[in-house]
Amino acid sequence: MQFMLMINEDESVYAGPEGAALMEATLAGHMKLAEDLAAANIWFSGERLKPAATATTIRWADGAETLHDGPFAETHEELGGFYIIDVASLDEALAWARRIPVPKGGIEVRPVWPMEG
Repeated sequence: MQFMLMINEDESVYAGPEGAALMEATLAGHMKLAEDLAAANIWFSGERLKPAATATTIRWADGAETLHDGPFAETHEELGGFYIIDVASLDEALAWARRIPVPKGGIEVRPVWPMEG
């Protein structure tokens, strides 16, 4: 079963000189996680996303469409990246999600609903 592990984090922790070192350490953690997933023979994919300030959101209400700069959610955490993994259970997906390096934020784990046909 496939699960999406969405990395929601506070981008502000990566600002300044200390932030650059934290980013380097966090990226090293992601590389280690990818190596461990491959070593465990778990199919996965994932990508890092550009900062939330680069996002554009389309909203629909009552048949009208509006464009907004940035993410829609009013939050201090933004979607920073994701993994999609193929594992046997939610418990296994949660175990892998706990290994994702996130200095400040959280991981949302959600089953993928495969398209038919």
